[in-house]
Amino acid sequence: MTSPHDGAVVVEGLVRSYGARRAVDGLDLTAAAGAVTAVLGPNGAGKTTTIECCEGLRRPDAGTVRVLGRDPLTADAAHRARVGVMLQDGGLPGGSRALDLVRHVARLHAHPLDVDDLAERLGLHAVARTPLRRLSGGQRQRVALACALVGRPLVAFLDEPTAGLDPQARLAVWQLVGQVRDAGTAVVLTTHLMDEAERLADRVVVVDAGRVVAEGSPAELTGARGAAEQLRFAARPRLDLSALVAALPGEVRVSEPTPGDYLVAGPVDARVLSTVTAWCAAQGVMPEGLTVGRRSLEDVFLDLTGRSLR
Repeated sequence: MTSPHDGAVVVEGLVRSYGARRAVDGLDLTAAAGAVTAVLGPNGAGKTTTIECCEGLRRPDAGTVRVLGRDPLTADAAHRARVGVMLQDGGLPGGSRALDLVRHVARLHAHPLDVDDLAERLGLHAVARTPLRRLSGGQRQRVALACALVGRPLVAFLDEPTAGLDPQARLAVWQLVGQVRDAGTAVVLTTHLMDEAERLADRVVVVDAGRVVAEGSPAELTGARGAAEQLRFAARPRLDLSALVAALPGEVRVSEPTPGDYLVAGPVDARVLSTVTAWCAAQGVMPEGLTVGRRSLEDVFLDLTGRSLR
């Protein structure tokens, strides 16, 4: 796999404010060719502003942004033709017919993908002659994705590419993104779907309060290469955990993240499992949904960015 330091997209010390609010605060980001980089963060974390600076849609207050070695704000038309951009709201002309628009974008590039094949993969033939304003949100998403990728970009910025899609369309998009990545494109993906990031991303960058708070492969962030490290179960809320804490090894932590949801975190082996179940029996508690495994990317994300609504 390409090193994340061989960057098709390189952001260093990026700062961007809106009035008194600093949306991006000295952020560094690298996205490699031939890899999917997922940028994750809660609403207001600064990820969208960061990507818009990379796309040349916003001017940084400080720091540098380079896409394929060029400043996106001053890049010429030939450079922009090597970059595909998919905005979440599409930004597409509502009166255009779906497939006519994709064909028009294809004609702007020297070596586009086959439009009919792309339309088949994304299920666009059924709405080929329908104006965009009459399409569903999911259908517009697929048209926007086709427009972003039809020119065989070297860098593709995809904002929430499967928002509003049904499972079949979502799978088709995942397969297409994988194919584009395998062809050497640097794909920079933003999504709120942790399973999507875990499925697609070669590298994950978690952003909060305008800064990178964690980065690495999904396996590195979740510890998927190591032993089981958590046990979860549900029971009545607010159980007294003191006896369980005392019975477990010191490196194992016990908590109740939400009422009635219990988490035993640390090296989980057979002895830990038997200690937990014996404690439940002593409490007269039947542990519901007891699972042993590793943290998911969603667990990591919530640990890093908090569990409260924003």
